Amino acid sequence: MAEIKIFISSVQVEFASERKRLCDYIRQDALLGRFFVPFIFEELPAINTSAQEAYLTEAGQCDIYIGLFGERYGYEDKEGVSPTEREYDVATQQHKHRLIYLKNVPSRHPKEETFIHKVEQDVVRKTFDAYDDLRTAVYTSLVRYLEEKEYLRLLPFDATFHRTATLDDIDPSKVELFVNLARDRRNFPIPFSAGIPKILTHLNLMAEDGRLTNSALLLFAKDPQKFFITSEVKCAQFYGMKVEKPIPFYQVFHGSIFELVDQAVGFVMGHIDARVGTRDKNASVDIDFELPVKAVAEAIVNAIVHRDYSSNASVQVMLFRDRLEILNPGNLPFGLSLSQLSKEHSSIPTNPILANPVYLAGYIERLGTGTTDIIEQCEAMGLPTPQFIQDAFFKVVIYRKLKASEGNNDYFKQSNNDIDLISANSKGINERLDISNNIKQSNKESNIDSNIRILNYQQQVVVNFCYVPRTSTEILKRIGLTRQTKNIKTYITDLVEKGFLKMIDPEHPRSKNQKYIKV
Repeated sequence: MAEIKIFISSVQVEFASERKRLCDYIRQDALLGRFFVPFIFEELPAINTSAQEAYLTEAGQCDIYIGLFGERYGYEDKEGVSPTEREYDVATQQHKHRLIYLKNVPSRHPKEETFIHKVEQDVVRKTFDAYDDLRTAVYTSLVRYLEEKEYLRLLPFDATFHRTATLDDIDPSKVELFVNLARDRRNFPIPFSAGIPKILTHLNLMAEDGRLTNSALLLFAKDPQKFFITSEVKCAQFYGMKVEKPIPFYQVFHGSIFELVDQAVGFVMGHIDARVGTRDKNASVDIDFELPVKAVAEAIVNAIVHRDYSSNASVQVMLFRDRLEILNPGNLPFGLSLSQLSKEHSSIPTNPILANPVYLAGYIERLGTGTTDIIEQCEAMGLPTPQFIQDAFFKVVIYRKLKASEGNNDYFKQSNNDIDLISANSKGINERLDISNNIKQSNKESNIDSNIRILNYQQQVVVNFCYVPRTSTEILKRIGLTRQTKNIKTYITDLVEKGFLKMIDPEHPRSKNQKYIKV
């Protein structure tokens, strides 16, 4: 196997210690030392050539350029350019793999600032405070390089086999529901009667020897959080524009990927403004939400499916007075930039094994149109263009419409119906954020969350599915059942009687246009 040459560039005086320690570390590390050969100019032997020619030759012959940038710009040649910038330019011109690390310093030389600004137009850089931070960042980048170049054939998280899980950990009802959905939406070819092993094997979720992938557990385990505690989704509503206490509504949702999506979307739609229609034209009424349901669902699905499941953080859904923020631990896939998200782009799922069943169930598409759909749906409603931000988390921001007046509450009420959807703003906040009321409301929502566990799995799916009004036909189709009397009784009538669902039009209970919504 050919050596992978690394050229470490920086102002030698400023980073003398870091350069030497980093060079030694790469050589001595059990993994990195097998693949990489680092070079620093200080170790170059005496040769019959100029220093500039020597370091530029080495920069041009490397496979990976590592740049350490700090306070100083360094020695300048006749044209006023430092060796470090010369080396970077050579690496750029010859399309070398470049890794840039900026040391956090109080100030920088003006020319160093200009140089860094140029670099930032080309590559993503990482910052560090001390050598240990630098070492960890370099190690991570080099391992990723090995994976991308397939020097290391490591399975990604979603395709990795779990060490202890067995078929006993799989919930048959979840698999059956998935098969019904996938058959209806994507013509899934295998019936539930073929058996769970055959279904999971077909989906690349199970090995021939019975081992289960992490994806199988996230999708179909009886208790996915038993295996991956941070796979939960945290949802919170704030009446202001920043994270601050008291928090009037806060819930942590557990369950499979599909359950998490339904619950999180239901939380958002249940806490935003909505305008209830009238019966001027027909007996039924519809609810128009202030945010497009499909855009909210798309953003939440993407966060849950494409997150980094090796992270100890969880997906967070935060609703502020002026915006909805959806954060997931992870980064954009290699080869995809933020600017590409606002236009047509290739679909590059972070967890392809996990994403495939979610696609088959009709929750996502494969065309790379998810982010553009979010933008188009929001703009079609007259909302500001959503933002996509890559920081410690990947964040999607969907903006709400601020009220023209901060002094009025907007009430959207349906006459002769007990659904009151109220939008609060700053005038009534102090009254509505009374601590005791917050506690009561939190307890109420917690009780709902715990009470729903007395339902069977398909009934829970129905309740979560009805975060927006649904017809009986839509409800039964969602769980793969036909309009038989026994199905209507079990999955609609009984849920209404138990207080989990309510009719949008209770005055006309037998209306063919009747819809049901989660209480």
